[in-house]
Amino acid sequence: MPDRQPLMETLEARARRRDSRRDFFAQVVGAAAVGATAIAASAQAQTTPSPTPTATFTEADVLNFALNLEYLEANYYAFATTGAALAAADIGGSVGTAGTATGGRAVTFSDPLVAQYAREIAADELAHVRFLRSQFSDVTRVAQPAIDLGTAANGAFSNAARAAGLVGAGVSFDPYASDENFLLGAFLFEDVGVTAYKGAAPLLSNATYREAAAGILAAEAYHASIIRSVLYRKGLQAPSRQLIEATTGIAQARDRLDGAPTADPVRGIAPNDDQGIAPTTSADGDVSNIMPLNENGIAYSRSAPQVLNIVYLNAAAVSSGGFFPAGVNGNIKTSAASG
Repeated sequence: MPDRQPLMETLEARARRRDSRRDFFAQVVGAAAVGATAIAASAQAQTTPSPTPTATFTEADVLNFALNLEYLEANYYAFATTGAALAAADIGGSVGTAGTATGGRAVTFSDPLVAQYAREIAADELAHVRFLRSQFSDVTRVAQPAIDLGTAANGAFSNAARAAGLVGAGVSFDPYASDENFLLGAFLFEDVGVTAYKGAAPLLSNATYREAAAGILAAEAYHASIIRSVLYRKGLQAPSRQLIEATTGIAQARDRLDGAPTADPVRGIAPNDDQGIAPTTSADGDVSNIMPLNENGIAYSRSAPQVLNIVYLNAAAVSSGGFFPAGVNGNIKTSAASG
């Protein structure tokens, strides 16, 4: 059946039957692939200064890029909720250098709602990994790369927290130490996923593809909204923890990493395209900032190289670092020269 073919076979068959595609499942798979293609293709238009001219990537390339990012998120939530990384059956592949996710551990949740949210998101992210993996054959699927999710003072989480002003020099940040630290770790990832999928929207022309891509974006936006809402509530309840201020620091750090693209308020592109959850004031009183939108009420966009700037924790054009110490696997692996 066509809907059981690996992605590469599906793509070859689709090329031969370009004018007679009828299979719904192939369309849904295409939505995810086209969405990822749009993220990569929008790199030069959204990043200033421009990165090195981007190669033409296949749908398999861009879907594999998305899988790398899902490995990162799924492992973080798996560690936090179960104390273990993803199972071997969910991480193998023949493309790239296989690695393990290391350094994480279970969170001893004190708030039962945070624990329930964490388990729900963990299940969603694992489903994303398995869905993307199912679109490839054993020889075309990227292996999970090495992922640093540890708490060392020179590790990815600590370096990200230091850039955000949460910890000082030589001090470690442990996202598994408390509910609040876990939420800040999740905040670091979730907003990035939303902006990446948003960046794909302008290049989707097929209605079915747009609907499927919108579903993926909605899932990530729901996750981000949960994290932002809970942090806001806890920040108001216990101002001394400075959770709201911490999200502002993380947002500013991401802004420094992802460059300064030319503003386009209609497309949701801006040189300062990130926001914490600090409230603002209006004539009617305080206004929360759960949805980080521009003046038109539009969510922001990021390109694939900009996303890599953030997960590599580097504003330069590099191919590894941060949460991916050996880089991501596949053909899309270089961040933008955004500094």
